[in-house]
Amino acid sequence: MTTLSPDTAIDHHLDTKGLICPEPVMLLHKTIRKADAGDIIEILATDPATTRDIPNFCRHLGHTLVHKETLDTTPTYRYLVKKKSA
Repeated sequence: MTTLSPDTAIDHHLDTKGLICPEPVMLLHKTIRKADAGDIIEILATDPATTRDIPNFCRHLGHTLVHKETLDTTPTYRYLVKKKSA
């Protein structure tokens, strides 16, 4: 994981709060397909399975998990994924 800078531009926002496995990863996959190489996708999720699924998604498909954190509310998990270059 790379360090997140305050000026990191987020190109796509994906709110999957309330959805359960496999929906958050399926929606991420759909968003990644539409994104350009190097785009940053922010994912918000409440399903604890995403703490395993999103890092595995990135590792298997070659995308970069730039940042992950747990926010206090609900809890909500926040991820920043950078789409790999073509």
